[in-house]
Amino acid sequence: MKARRLDGVLLLDKPSGVGSNGALQSVKRMFRAAKAGHAGTLDPLASGLLPILFGEATKLSQLALDADKEYLAQAALGVVTTTGDAEGEVLERHPCRVEAADLEPVLGRFRGEIAQVPPMHSALKHQGRPLYALAREGREVPRAARRVRVYALEALGLDKDRLDLRVRCSKGTYVRTLVEDIGKALGCGAHLASLRRTAAGGFRVEDALSLDALQALDPESRDRRLLPLESLLGGLPRVQLPEELADRFRQGQVLRLEHAPMGPCGVFAAPGVLLGLAEGQDRGELHPRRLINHANG
Repeated sequence: MKARRLDGVLLLDKPSGVGSNGALQSVKRMFRAAKAGHAGTLDPLASGLLPILFGEATKLSQLALDADKEYLAQAALGVVTTTGDAEGEVLERHPCRVEAADLEPVLGRFRGEIAQVPPMHSALKHQGRPLYALAREGREVPRAARRVRVYALEALGLDKDRLDLRVRCSKGTYVRTLVEDIGKALGCGAHLASLRRTAAGGFRVEDALSLDALQALDPESRDRRLLPLESLLGGLPRVQLPEELADRFRQGQVLRLEHAPMGPCGVFAAPGVLLGLAEGQDRGELHPRRLINHANG
């Protein structure tokens, strides 16, 4: 059956045990979409919110990638693994004598802006090769620490050697590394036993559908689950242009507006049609950054 043009955003609740690309390809086939991508890889171990972007929405993927994220994480205390998660081999075992009263002084050290060293088992590249490929060869290379921000870090429960956490953090934060560092600070070591993404920007997993639930819908009902492109804008300022300026914006021309916002913004034509992303600069200049093509196809 011929693939069709489709523009919009689908909120998928990815199951554990399935890679992000595998989930994407399943959804793409269900919708018979000509073009699709996802916004923010989840490891196969992880479950939860994975925004699927169709058609012109892929041009706005960076907005979702840059958005803050929220996770529910379970830390296995007393066991350190090669990968920092449950898929790795056990490196160390330590007695776990952590009490609830021990948690808050440690968790408080990881709130706010912190430095993280990216794990070797990650998709970051060194000299053109992913770190995880080097790690599989038994190699370890130096990695520069990165500054990330943890907005919320809350202990939801402690049951012997299992610690449940809620984490709200900036893009680029490795929850696996956060769990490992918390384990070190507690004096027993830890690895990430499970991870579930519950939010990304303004999207919540409660509004997402599982692969099985999507499969059970008829095609028309699936299409009704798509969110419009502007749902990716979040809290960005919005500029509405009269038609003569909208035509110039569609051609990629820089506009000068009396009240142009500074920084990134969404730009709309008079009927409320999203034209793309722009960046407001000095002197009221509005510079096009991403243009949306609404031509029928």
